Amino acid sequence: MTHTLASAALAAEQKSAEVTDWAGRIGWVVGLLLFVALVYWLMRQGWKWRGSLQSDLPALPEVPEAPGAAKLTMDGRYHGSTTAGQWLDRIVAHGLGTRSRAELTLTDAGISVVRPGANDFLIPAAALREARLDKGIAGKVLAEGGLLIVTWEHGGTLLDSGFRSDRAAEHTTWVETLNSLINTTEGIAR
Repeated sequence: MTHTLASAALAAEQKSAEVTDWAGRIGWVVGLLLFVALVYWLMRQGWKWRGSLQSDLPALPEVPEAPGAAKLTMDGRYHGSTTAGQWLDRIVAHGLGTRSRAELTLTDAGISVVRPGANDFLIPAAALREARLDKGIAGKVLAEGGLLIVTWEHGGTLLDSGFRSDRAAEHTTWVETLNSLINTTEGIAR
């Protein structure tokens, strides 16, 4: 018991040393904040540089006022677009790199992608090449089959655009319907 009292008394006497070098501490904090700001600025410059490299990509087709009767609809998220087959090569030109909520509507005109707070665009039916389920696209990796990937051609470049439905069971229906539409369109074109 005496040992416990002695330890408690010794612990009570020990205190942290008071900070006497405020200038040094403030200097470290300001330096850290400047470093974080520099890293953010460099990331932003990299994003702009990537956009300028992709400036040859033409403007995106606009969603028509009256696209026609809806065959399928889906509410979910747009996770971005990449060069087809290169899931880490993000496309940022024309707002394609901006993640957002999305409402997809499949009509005879194609897939209307309506994004609140970002640029809406149309993936024309004639530009569709493939639809599949996958697990990842630049910056987003999910469970196997967690993303609907639509491959389409724009300005001579094949793009993969990734979408995730609020109801994952819809993905399979979208893949089957889009691939059926693509095969029918190819058959007519021949």
